[in-house]
Amino acid sequence: MEPMDIVGKSKEDASLPKATMTKIIKEMLPPDVRVARDAQDLLIECCVEFINLISSESNEVCNREDRRTIAPEHVLKALEQDSLKGGKWSNGAEMTEEEAAAEQQRMFAEARARMNGGAVAPKQPDPDPSVES
Repeated sequence: MEPMDIVGKSKEDASLPKATMTKIIKEMLPPDVRVARDAQDLLIECCVEFINLISSESNEVCNREDRRTIAPEHVLKALEQDSLKGGKWSNGAEMTEEEAAAEQQRMFAEARARMNGGAVAPKQPDPDPSVES
């Protein structure tokens, strides 16, 4: 059975047209820059994930207003909310530069594993700041 990311849609059904996305990617970069196929695929996957996130947030805004149709103002409020919250991944605390770099590397490793069809490495526990190495 295929994983279901969107109600009634498999992950493969939720995508963007590759030719169009490839054209947009090429138009946004200088003419002497080339993008590997797997990098293009990853960018497309990131775009789909962003659209899913904003759609979900917009739906929540719409539901709070007791509306049944998502309107442009719901999308704008969802985008504002996300920036006010500091993003879904922020827990309200500021990260140090080292913590942010470590988290970025962990996220890169997860993305590489997904792209290579491998298992995702579990998140490493945060070291106890009271214990000195």
